[in-house]
Amino acid sequence: MTQPAMFLAHGSPTLAIEDNNYTRFLKQLIQQLPRRPRAVVVFSAHYDSPVQAVSNDDVHETMHDFYGFPEEMYGIHYPAPGDRELSKQIGDLFADNNLPYEMSSGRGLDHGVWVLLRMLFPKADVPVVELSVDSRRSPAEQYAIGKMLTRLRQENVLVIGSGGLVHNLRLLESGASSPADWAVEFDKWIGEQLQDWNLRMLFDYERRAPHVRKAVPAYANEHFAPLLYAMGAADDERRAVKLFQDYQYGSISLNCWVFGGMVSK
Repeated sequence: MTQPAMFLAHGSPTLAIEDNNYTRFLKQLIQQLPRRPRAVVVFSAHYDSPVQAVSNDDVHETMHDFYGFPEEMYGIHYPAPGDRELSKQIGDLFADNNLPYEMSSGRGLDHGVWVLLRMLFPKADVPVVELSVDSRRSPAEQYAIGKMLTRLRQENVLVIGSGGLVHNLRLLESGASSPADWAVEFDKWIGEQLQDWNLRMLFDYERRAPHVRKAVPAYANEHFAPLLYAMGAADDERRAVKLFQDYQYGSISLNCWVFGGMVSK
């Protein structure tokens, strides 16, 4: 009954108030897990830090870390509890692997976390620990940090990487009726490497993946990083299953990849 690890795209913040194929998928995703997790650990693209951070709050505030969106979004709150014991356990795992880290209190959950979790656990009744990513680290290092948390999955903890495989805000097309060919080709290439668990190719994606500079621009590679953290957390099983794929605004990739564990497809 080991929990899987997951990569979930968080798309536009407006997912919080939208009803579409992806939001409906997310709202039933918990039913595909082997059991209800006792806690959730999220590596978020919107917490990019050179020092590994571990949230350590009893109850999380809700960050509205965006601007220019519908007013109703700023009234949404997701007061999920933290789990100080789990935060300490994660810190100990990092320390055992010689990874410097710091406990973070009072920051709140950014929209890369609460927009997704509000659909998975709408009652905000599952403890959450948010972890930062470091976009300046190599893909191999990011994977290795995720791997440090592998044992948590055996303790009924769900590990999520929240980001976006194709996430270039400068290439959005608000009226697009179909996804851009280059975005689809990039996603397809990444998917092939995931299904083969081809770390050699994935760790070198910046040189090998088609259209990589469009899909993962240098100014936004923190959105790709959570994929590697989530994969690392399932290094013991090395199995990848895609449960969902769609696009927003022509190129923002909305996808769900599940690593290890047992899920019903």
